[in-house]
Amino acid sequence: MVWNQPSENEPELDPWSKKNKNSKRSKKSKNGLCTLIDFKKIFNFFKIRMKLFYGGSGFFRNVQNSSILVFIITLFVLIINGFYTIKEAERGVITNFGKFSHLVEPGLNWRPVFISQVTPVNVKSVKELATSGIMLTSDENVVRVEMNVQYRITNPLQYLFSVSNPDDSLREATDSALRGVIGHSTMDRVLTEGRTVVRSETQKEIEETIRPYNMGITILDVNFQTARPPEEVKSAFDDAIAARENREQYIREAEAYANEVEPKAYGQAQRVLNKARSYKFQIISEAKGEAIRFLKMLSIYKTSKNITANRLYIESMEKIFRNSRKILVNNNFLLFNLGSLFSQDNKISKNSDSFPRKQKIFVDNDFTSEKINDNNAISNILKKEIMDKRKSNSFRTDCPRKGRE
Repeated sequence: MVWNQPSENEPELDPWSKKNKNSKRSKKSKNGLCTLIDFKKIFNFFKIRMKLFYGGSGFFRNVQNSSILVFIITLFVLIINGFYTIKEAERGVITNFGKFSHLVEPGLNWRPVFISQVTPVNVKSVKELATSGIMLTSDENVVRVEMNVQYRITNPLQYLFSVSNPDDSLREATDSALRGVIGHSTMDRVLTEGRTVVRSETQKEIEETIRPYNMGITILDVNFQTARPPEEVKSAFDDAIAARENREQYIREAEAYANEVEPKAYGQAQRVLNKARSYKFQIISEAKGEAIRFLKMLSIYKTSKNITANRLYIESMEKIFRNSRKILVNNNFLLFNLGSLFSQDNKISKNSDSFPRKQKIFVDNDFTSEKINDNNAISNILKKEIMDKRKSNSFRTDCPRKGRE
């Protein structure tokens, strides 16, 4: 029967006979396969089974050749898939079974598929991280702040393996630093003149926060974009900001005016000082001249005291009355301004004879002044009362006169 036909490597068995010793050996061999696998025997076993299954035809040879071809194609595909390209701005991080191996430079590279894995990291582009929120200031006011952080990856190894998520860690560090700086600043400082200080302090706090973690990130700049108060008080703060801007404008205008006026004032002050110095030297010189003149006159005074005293008196009176108003009064209370008369006489004498003389005379009767318009009265008064300087001096008794020699 078919089931009684033994195979090439099996002995003849009788289905009604007892189990021979080969069955015991086969059990021992099975236990040995469990403990120690011989791949060569397994391969031979499958080879014999394939021959029996296909009846020893040439199909098995075709199948074996096809397997080799598939293996070669698969190997070729794996080799081709192992090639990769790193861009100019990137660096490749190679890991073998998850463990860091080395860094690769830009260009064409190769890695064993299913063994090594490459992670490209851009180290030249600038990344941005935006954060915003409503924060409390030191004077217990609420302000909404928006900030933008620019950074660059400088160490790909630290960026991938130091922190699980560097971008989220940087965002949290930025929020913490910004809230700390805003919490120590007043609302006016945040909204107006302290924006630059807040920006620099925030950048410093972020750098100090991420430094211990070695995240492989370098902070390039921190942009303090907007800071605005709540909508309820926005109009009042807008007015305050406008007032500050007007103040700055007025200060600039005042400085420009000062720069324009100060040189003029300085020049005028210098002119006044120079004039004062010259006046000082003039007065000193005149005083010295007067002192010298009085010293010279002292010797003359010692010889003739009365004559010298009268001379000094006359010279002093001449200086006093030279520029003063002189009026003569008679018994009828007629007032004459001799100064105006003499000045008019001098002017008329200088002019040609074709111009008639015109004089105005004022009469004061009972302490009131009236203007005389009658030409006849004026002529009579002139004939009787007007005297020239020489005639008036002839009536003076307060100064001695010398006779002609």
